[in-house]
Amino acid sequence: MKSATDIASALIRIPSVNPDGGDPGTDQTGEAACAIWVADFLRGCGAEVSLREVLPGRPNVVGRFPSQRAAGRRILLAPHLDTVSVSGMTIDPFSGEVRDGCLLGRGASDTKGTAAAMLWALREAQEILANSPYEIWFAGLVGEEAGQFGAKALAAEEPFDFVMAGEPTSLDVVYTHKGSCWLQLRTHGRAVHASQPEAGENAIYQMMQAIECLRQEGIPRLAANSDPILGTSTLSVGTIRGGSKVNIVPDFCEAAVDIRTIPGMDPEFITDLLRQRVSNIEIDLKRSQPLRTDPSHPLISQLESLGSKLVGAPWFCDAAIFASHGFPSVAIGPGSIAQAHTADEFIRVADLEAGADFFLRFLKSLR
Repeated sequence: MKSATDIASALIRIPSVNPDGGDPGTDQTGEAACAIWVADFLRGCGAEVSLREVLPGRPNVVGRFPSQRAAGRRILLAPHLDTVSVSGMTIDPFSGEVRDGCLLGRGASDTKGTAAAMLWALREAQEILANSPYEIWFAGLVGEEAGQFGAKALAAEEPFDFVMAGEPTSLDVVYTHKGSCWLQLRTHGRAVHASQPEAGENAIYQMMQAIECLRQEGIPRLAANSDPILGTSTLSVGTIRGGSKVNIVPDFCEAAVDIRTIPGMDPEFITDLLRQRVSNIEIDLKRSQPLRTDPSHPLISQLESLGSKLVGAPWFCDAAIFASHGFPSVAIGPGSIAQAHTADEFIRVADLEAGADFFLRFLKSLR
C-alpha cells in the first residue's frame, strides 16, 4: 500500500453492506471480511489487535497501540466499516476505481475513505506511538448504518478520554449534531367489500388522522424550540402503505416517520399525542441521541489549530453513543456528506490524502 487511496480502494473492493434496514442490493453483506483485512493491516503497524463479535459473524476490529507515557489516557479513532445498500447504484459499487481524480465505490465517502486516512496515519506514525502521551486505539465498527451496535458494544467494554468518530465532515469538527427518533405506526381496521364501506373500518383513514395530527400539532411543537447551531427539530413522514386491493376496505396501514431532534428535545410527546388522537394506533420507537460536546475541550482546540472549524450537523452518528457513556466525542473525516449514500458515491483523492496528512499531523501534535 503506497497511499491512503490504495487502502481505501482495497476496502471498497471488500463488500460490507449492512444487512439490516431493507434491500442490501447484494448477497455479500456484513463486515467480517473487511474487519479481517483491517486487522491484518493493524498488526503490520504494530498494534495489539482483537476481533470482537458484536452480532453473529459481524465483529468490531479493535487495535491498540500501547504507550509508555500514556498513564491510562486513551484516544479512539472510530470509523464504521458497514455501508448502506448498493441497490440502484449507477457505478460498480465495489470497483475501488480512481477516475478523474475521484475514488469511486460504496463507502468511498461514508466511511472507508476516513478509515483509510486514519489507518495510513497510524502506519506513518507507528514509530512515535509507543512514546505518545495518549494510548491510541482504532476501531472499525459494525452496524452504524442501522442500530449502531458496534459503537454500543465498544463503549460498554472500554473507556476513552476522547473519541473521533470517522465521518465525512470535510475535516471540520462536528461537536454537535441532531438525534433521531424513528416511529413505525400501524393502524388496523375491518376488511369488507368496497361496495359497502360503511360496514367496515378503513385503516388508511385512521392513518390519515395520525398524519394530520403530526402535521397540525406535532411539527409546530417541534419547531417551537430552536438550537443556535442546529436550528429546530424536524419531522417527515417517509413511507406509507396499506390495504391489499382496490375493492377491499383496508384493514391495515403502516407508516414510517423520521424525527430529528435537537439536544434537550424529548420526542416522547409525539407518541403521547398520537395515542390521544387516534384510537388503537400501534407505535414502535427507535432513538439515537443528539450530540453536544464542550467545544472548549483541549483536544478539540488541538484539531482547530490544525485547520478544522467547529460545526454542527443535522445527521447523527456513533459519536453520540460514546458521548452518552461520558466520553468527549466528535465526528471528523475527509470528504463530503453530500456524496454519502449516493448512486455514484465517491471521494476526491486530494481530499482523502489531505485527510491522511491531517490525522498524521494530529498524532504528531499530541503533547
